Amino acid sequence: MRMLGIETSCDETSAAVVDETGDAARPWAIGSNVIASQVPIHREWGGVVPELASRQHIRDIGGVVERALSEARATWLDIGAIAVTQGPGLVGSLLVGVSFAKAAAAAADRPIVAVHHLAGHIESLVLQNGEIPLPAVVLVVSGGHTSLYLVNEPGEYRILSRTRDDAAGEAYDKVAKLLGLGYPGGPVIDRLAKQGNDRAVPLPTTRLTHADRNAPELKGDLDFSFSGLKTAALRYVRDREAGHGRLSEQEVADVCASFQRVVVHALIDRLFDAARRFQVKSIGIAGGVSANSRLRAELQEHGRLREIPTFLPSLQLSTDNAAMIAAAGLRQFRAGVTAPLDFNAEASLAL
Repeated sequence: MRMLGIETSCDETSAAVVDETGDAARPWAIGSNVIASQVPIHREWGGVVPELASRQHIRDIGGVVERALSEARATWLDIGAIAVTQGPGLVGSLLVGVSFAKAAAAAADRPIVAVHHLAGHIESLVLQNGEIPLPAVVLVVSGGHTSLYLVNEPGEYRILSRTRDDAAGEAYDKVAKLLGLGYPGGPVIDRLAKQGNDRAVPLPTTRLTHADRNAPELKGDLDFSFSGLKTAALRYVRDREAGHGRLSEQEVADVCASFQRVVVHALIDRLFDAARRFQVKSIGIAGGVSANSRLRAELQEHGRLREIPTFLPSLQLSTDNAAMIAAAGLRQFRAGVTAPLDFNAEASLAL
């Protein structure tokens, strides 16, 4: 079985071919994973512009799919089914992928699987590492999402907590913009943080103790909040610049290091709290921010100290990509789940 995956939820146009291996421990293998990034287009604006993103997806998707098939040495006749991101994401971007996948499925007479973007990120751990010990707690952390999920069985995802305001990656982008570091903010802050003193700037941490009125079914004490941290960084920078002028390179590095320390501490703290509470057998982090060097190192160190297996995707599988969508699609397809051709993209699709 060969699955074609298509991902267009934000600003990456991606297509991939993922093969079933027949090995229960490592069920999937990547035949190809092509990603066309739009970062140079959006950098000028300091963030993703939805209209520009959807137009670029239209320009790129045909060529990206053709290249994915070519690199996998596959034709449309070799593809058993098509998986596509249904949501969440930018609705204009999602519609490009969904429309292309529907047309391809109809023309090739193949079944189609509608995939939740975050399910793809969770399954990227399996794609990279093979089946992980369950139950597991997985942190999905990116520019648009910061959520904890409990995975009791393969393909079963139960939300435990989420961010009340900014996602961690969004906070990175905003602090980078404040410091004049450009877009995207995550990689540059991660790089500069290595040159800074992570205790130089007194920045607050947030610990929530009550349920979110928008999600009363969740206890709330595992939730995340980064808006206060972002505001504290803004006030510190403005106060320093008002009294001493523009921050020096070392001061910028110190802000980056201090900010990153607080973010990583919050993520790791909630993640291991959840692991203890639900007595899981493994822990994972997925999503774009999982590429952060300090987060990866602290996950592995905390896992070693607590003697619990930890899992991460490769750097290529951390960011949005179609291989993870194909993997999640294969999981659903083998469970007998496919979609009718009249399904629609959903910008706020729940998992």
